[in-house]
Amino acid sequence: MAILENKNASAFEPGNVEVKTSKLKKTDASSPPAELLIIAPEAEGNYPVLLFCHGYCTKNSWYSQLLQHVSSHGYIVVAPQFYQCLLISLNDEIKIAAKVANWLPAGLAVSLPQNVKPDLSRLALMGHSRGGKVAFALALGYAPTSLNFKALLGLDPVCRLSQPGWVEPDILSYVPHSFHLSIPIGIIGTGLSNQTKGIIPPLAPDGFNHSEFFNESKPPCCYFLTKDYGHCDMLNDPNVALASLVCKSGKDSKEKMRRGVGGIMVAFLKAYLGGECEDLESIVATPTIAPIILNPVIHIKE
Repeated sequence: MAILENKNASAFEPGNVEVKTSKLKKTDASSPPAELLIIAPEAEGNYPVLLFCHGYCTKNSWYSQLLQHVSSHGYIVVAPQFYQCLLISLNDEIKIAAKVANWLPAGLAVSLPQNVKPDLSRLALMGHSRGGKVAFALALGYAPTSLNFKALLGLDPVCRLSQPGWVEPDILSYVPHSFHLSIPIGIIGTGLSNQTKGIIPPLAPDGFNHSEFFNESKPPCCYFLTKDYGHCDMLNDPNVALASLVCKSGKDSKEKMRRGVGGIMVAFLKAYLGGECEDLESIVATPTIAPIILNPVIHIKE
């Protein structure tokens, strides 16, 4: 039998809720608009929901260890796969993310274990890398959704310029606090993401990365820089090794990175979806409690 969550468990350690990981195909009975990775608690209860957008040229399953950490603290995670072999435009990714959000009220509950209920009044949105831009664009209203997001997280988000038709919309204005959002925002950056990998340019260059996303966020907002890690170091181990061929990777344990990032996610979600601020305030006050170096850590409340 699944064990109910221990509220005293550290956010950086796996939670006490047993979780189930499943994949939904577009042909399944609930007719999701995209293939979905769903990670949910097995214990009976009503749980907040996190919609997670994967990064460029990655798969939703590459984040399973990170997302299982979050779910084990009492969250349902829904991660769509935006494409398979053929890449699509960013606008198309945003539209798919919106369709998945609109599918949640009718489709999610019937796709979960019996007596596990999604609480869509506590819905958060998150994305990594280009998926971070997708998440911000969706929250900013670039595609219509029937639900209201209550919190927004960017995991090393990138808004890099390229061919206009490929990366539209350009959501950065380079004006402080200019995002027209009234929900809490959390930004998790990586210290090595602005560095080259041999002759390969950085995947998250200065001016287009986590720093600018935080600069344009309105309070309440948080910023955490994982100083010694790279842009893809939170992926599952085999996938980190593959990503390290094209981007700078930290030398320390990737398991620690996943626990560090996962703990920040849990603390932020507990604070802004559940009103339990103790873990977030502890991290802000004493960043050394994390298993990785966080420097700087910034929390602007109002």
